[in-house]
Amino acid sequence: MKKPELLAPAGNMECLKAAIAAGCDAVYLGGYMFGARSFANNFSNEELISAVRYAHLYNVKVYVTTNIIVYEDEVETFMKYIAFLIESKVDAIIIQDLGMLDLVRKTYPDFEIHASTQMHIHNLDGVKLAQKLGLKRCVIARETPIEVIRNIKKNVNIELEVFIQGALCVSYSGQCFMSTLIGNRSGNRGTCAQCCRQKYTLESNNKKIDEGYLISTKDLNTLDNIGKLIECGVDSLKIEGRMKRKEYVYFVTALYRKAIDSYVEKGYVDITKEDIYNLKKLFNREFTKGFLFHEDNNAFINKYRPNHMGIPVGKVISSNNNKISILLEENVAINDGLRIVGDDDYGFTLNVFKVNNKIVKEASKGEVIECIVKDKIKIGSKVLKTSDYLQLQNINELINNSKRKVMVEAEAIFKKNQKPTMIIKCDNIKIDYTLDYDIAPAQNHPTTKEDITKQLEKIKDTVYQYSSLNIIVDDNIFMPVSKINELRRETFLKLDNRRLERPLIKKCEYKIELKDFKEEKKTSVLVDSITNYNNIDKDYDTLYLEEELFNKIDDPKKVLKLPRVLLEHPKYKGPLLVGELGSLYAYNDVITDFSFNVVNSYTVALLHSLGASKVTLSYELDYEQTKKIVDNYHKRYHKHPNLEVIVYTYPEAMITKYNLYKDYHYSNLVLKDRFDNKYKLKDKKDYMLIYNFKPLKHTEDYYKIGVNSIRYEEFF
Repeated sequence: MKKPELLAPAGNMECLKAAIAAGCDAVYLGGYMFGARSFANNFSNEELISAVRYAHLYNVKVYVTTNIIVYEDEVETFMKYIAFLIESKVDAIIIQDLGMLDLVRKTYPDFEIHASTQMHIHNLDGVKLAQKLGLKRCVIARETPIEVIRNIKKNVNIELEVFIQGALCVSYSGQCFMSTLIGNRSGNRGTCAQCCRQKYTLESNNKKIDEGYLISTKDLNTLDNIGKLIECGVDSLKIEGRMKRKEYVYFVTALYRKAIDSYVEKGYVDITKEDIYNLKKLFNREFTKGFLFHEDNNAFINKYRPNHMGIPVGKVISSNNNKISILLEENVAINDGLRIVGDDDYGFTLNVFKVNNKIVKEASKGEVIECIVKDKIKIGSKVLKTSDYLQLQNINELINNSKRKVMVEAEAIFKKNQKPTMIIKCDNIKIDYTLDYDIAPAQNHPTTKEDITKQLEKIKDTVYQYSSLNIIVDDNIFMPVSKINELRRETFLKLDNRRLERPLIKKCEYKIELKDFKEEKKTSVLVDSITNYNNIDKDYDTLYLEEELFNKIDDPKKVLKLPRVLLEHPKYKGPLLVGELGSLYAYNDVITDFSFNVVNSYTVALLHSLGASKVTLSYELDYEQTKKIVDNYHKRYHKHPNLEVIVYTYPEAMITKYNLYKDYHYSNLVLKDRFDNKYKLKDKKDYMLIYNFKPLKHTEDYYKIGVNSIRYEEFF
């Protein structure tokens, strides 16, 4: 049974060291540019170089996130950053933008690239296309069922990576535009405002049905099912958490290290209730096994709280002005973080508290503690522990006293009238180092084997530990301590340098074969009902229809619009409007939709080269950005692209596997936010669409800048 890679998050250097101490096989991290977690601490260039060196000495791989869409005027900077990453010897990059994938792969064909989950790959044909494009690994969409992943793994020669723990997007990753549409903070650009974590009211035909955090997901936890992922051959198991603190990173990584190792070695996952309890103390929004393992729709969302739930530790039994008494159902200690749950939550650090009028540092289950708060608190309020000070102290001790070491076999030879030599074997590498110093006979106090051993064993502050140390010493020799230390330092430095070596990555010229499209002025229309079809102006060149409507309307200009979530690809004849990568691989006569997130001319070129007869640009582009794409396409390729821009629509803000229609059996559901904006919901059985509350309207003349087709979408 193959043991999969355990991939841990690193939001900063402390978290990276914690993940390595906990036993990860690889880490993923971001720099200051082009990563999908702009609000993590991330790594400066200097820190990144240090991080790679540190990780590689522990035989830990480093993957760098470059997983955002890249605008036309950023490409040069992006490629300079890629060159820096290659020079820094990172093991791979994680990428979302299709054009940048093609540009990097052709410029540096030997450099390893992974497809981000933002690329929305969730079926066999999508993975086959990724393999065709030269990717080494695919990070599969988190909604993809285990049986689909198992089938994919049997039919491709590309690595698969799956998320196993942490925060979930309610929308398919790479397919959420809500943050962009509402506040111009793009999830595809790393600045998501987490609209899904906000409070909403659910309405049906203007009647209130429910309210709460209705699309805020629980956290993924796959510990009970980790064996199934190992059995189906998944190559890498990924923990989410680049914005989490080091204690969380250490504990979760160590927990999954234990789970993976125990399953491979013993055939079962050796995780206890105490492990889960301690995990909940660090961070939880409650847990779900995810759609990966067919979680029930109604068990996927935590509508009561979007942030850390903590653990219950008691309730308020008296409240007098600012002094409260709490009856404990769990232990507490000084410096614990507590939250009192009420109409408005009250959070505080337990700095000073009493039991029986005596100041104490710890209190146990069943005892009553008294403490001072700033707010008025209701009797009966529930009290949660959100931070366990003793737990955090214990984890930090484990990090600081990590037992993770790289084992070496060593031999040192000290012969009279000869130069001392040290030989080390590590990772199939053999290092010989001879110090330029002649060992002399002892005049007074000879250097003993014990003296030499004491100096050579001073490697505790390094990544190394001796599995064996054989010292051969002549009698009656003398060698200064400083020279013994120099021999040790230089030998291990030579070992470091050899172990840090990586093959050179060659640089090639980017080339692509493209068709030249003629300039045209065409119009497309997408409708979602026969009523809308009957009401539209029939002066259009293309009519996009989903399958149910496609079979009801007889129109020579109609084109079948396929869903952007498809676990498999039925046989269809083109032309087809497709919304995900697998369809681009499965079908020949295709037009690519907005969901491909096309924001630069390199992506346009790649899609045309793969057979797309027309490319729809992203919602996230404005008029000037679109003009730059056309102009640079002309300059670089000396050809004209066939582009389409959506100029009127109610944009699809999200597409979610979670479906409110399955939990609430009403028609015409609408989400209303705190500003009374209403987002219409459409039931698609296997998924749900959330539409923005206001239409997108472009009034500029797109034909003037070389766009061949404009699209109007008539909904509702």
